[in-house]
Amino acid sequence: MNVFINDIPLIIKKSNEKVYRHHYDLVLDAENHFTSKSLVGDVLIKRADPLLIDRIVRLMEVKKLKKLNSLTLVANKKKQLIEHLKDQFKIVKAGGGLVLKDDKILMIYRLGVWDLPKGKLNKGEKVQDGAVREVEEECNIKVEVLSKLPKTWHSYAFKGKKILKKTSWYLMACTDDSLMKPQAEEFIEEVRWMTPEEAFEVLPKAYTSIAFIVREYLQSLKSGKV
Repeated sequence: MNVFINDIPLIIKKSNEKVYRHHYDLVLDAENHFTSKSLVGDVLIKRADPLLIDRIVRLMEVKKLKKLNSLTLVANKKKQLIEHLKDQFKIVKAGGGLVLKDDKILMIYRLGVWDLPKGKLNKGEKVQDGAVREVEEECNIKVEVLSKLPKTWHSYAFKGKKILKKTSWYLMACTDDSLMKPQAEEFIEEVRWMTPEEAFEVLPKAYTSIAFIVREYLQSLKSGKV
């Protein structure tokens, strides 16, 4: 599960999953005393439980944690921990796409940040259908779905409520971009085709969840999985 709270990745792993200690700057146990100032770089916390989740979520929502790159929690009961985390939020479903044409990636520029086209699903709408609709509406293009990409979850506050948005991502191919233009109603200023190298260069100016999806795709290119 890839959760982004205040644009910081919170990763939950099961205790029997492979974890390499040298990948982390700090390794803690759930019973260790730590403060927000302790959380620097990539941090791993073992034996995570619901009480720790509650504490971590509060810290990540209230504190800026500018020095924290990622936080990985390892738990014996991963599913229970994830359900406990979800219970703290209202879940909103969304869909989006990483769109390809001639080996280029479609990126959009919205509210000063590079992004991928995406949006909330309509009531009763199938996830894949909603993802296609949102991409086509935001960029005024036609697409077809090639395959699934990892899902992302990110939190935000809206009208005093804590929201956790679940976005289902798809790899898509553009079939017609002859009338391509940004959807001004969604505050999109620019729609641009980028080479993989160009897309990689703008990731520092993208949301962390978007950077995660683009990097996953670029990594699959390198490994020959696409």
